[in-house]
Amino acid sequence: MEKKKIVVLPGDGIGPEIMTAGLKVLEAASNKFDFKYELDYQPFGGAGIDEAGDPLPEQTVIAAKAADAILLSAIGGPKWDDCPRRPEKGLLEIRSALGLFANIRPTTVEDIQIDRSPLKADRVQGTDFVIVRELTSGAYFGEPRSLADDKAIDTIFYSRAEIERIMKIGFDMAVKRSNHVTIVDKSNVLATSKLWRQIAEEVAQSYPTVTVDYRYVDAMAMAIIADPKQFDVVITPNLFGDILSDEAAEITGSIGQIPSVSAGSAGVNLYEPIHGSAPDIAGQGIANPISMIKTVAMMLDQSFDRSDMAQAIITAVNQVIEDQVVTADMGGEFGTAAVTDKIIEFINGGTAQWEQRSLIKSGTHM
Repeated sequence: MEKKKIVVLPGDGIGPEIMTAGLKVLEAASNKFDFKYELDYQPFGGAGIDEAGDPLPEQTVIAAKAADAILLSAIGGPKWDDCPRRPEKGLLEIRSALGLFANIRPTTVEDIQIDRSPLKADRVQGTDFVIVRELTSGAYFGEPRSLADDKAIDTIFYSRAEIERIMKIGFDMAVKRSNHVTIVDKSNVLATSKLWRQIAEEVAQSYPTVTVDYRYVDAMAMAIIADPKQFDVVITPNLFGDILSDEAAEITGSIGQIPSVSAGSAGVNLYEPIHGSAPDIAGQGIANPISMIKTVAMMLDQSFDRSDMAQAIITAVNQVIEDQVVTADMGGEFGTAAVTDKIIEFINGGTAQWEQRSLIKSGTHM
């Protein structure tokens, strides 16, 4: 069996800690399911600045383009705030260099997590939607861009081709889910949003089974809180998606448990948790590893077609949540290593253990 090459970008802050956790779980699952891989560690973000003087060293780009998948943890921190090229610049540039124009962020609230959501149970139960965010254009990439003492300029730019390709990603996904797409824009104000909606209406004609509705971004922000279970696939421009996906993550009870994937039309995918580097808790051993572990599961499923391994990991994660072996942000008192080790213990337990636990919980005896 040919080994899969995974480029590892440990990043900054809590990044290396949760990456270590994710890779320990990957090793455990790989030993159980006979999956062969090799890891290629590369500097990136603040670590790239420290090692090579740049948040995205050339060697990292070369390695990433040759990989089968990329795992990124988290980047940034106060240490690099005054650098000419901050760590976040590297993140924008690697997306552009690899053509990763779509960021896909799931928001699912399992029954075992309902009590941890800040929303009432009847509002959040059954929530299962995906935000498809355009990633390489819009406000974060538009030119001209300038900053002076008395004025500043940012430009929002979108081309037809950029909008069409992200729409296709979202609509194709909806066909495989519940045939419902929500288009987010601000077309009552912004010219780019008017084009966004126009092209969405054109693309929708090729998907007759898909129901489409349209929301202004401000109304969408309210609807995610008021009735999140009404959504299936949400397609958003870059800036709006950045904000809404973090809001959506919070209704699960902790942003520390949400994975994401950045993908293009072809080539390597980049997998990362959606949260930041949390430098205030770095090195304390208390960071929540679940987001990184779920990110590993997503990579196995989507890049390597190993849904068996992914499901084993997700089942183990759900079990530690149910058993309340979780970090402080999820209401627990366990550290990063303890949560990780317990997940690995469940993975190694095998199918029989899961069946036995299910029988016990249902009151059935063997």
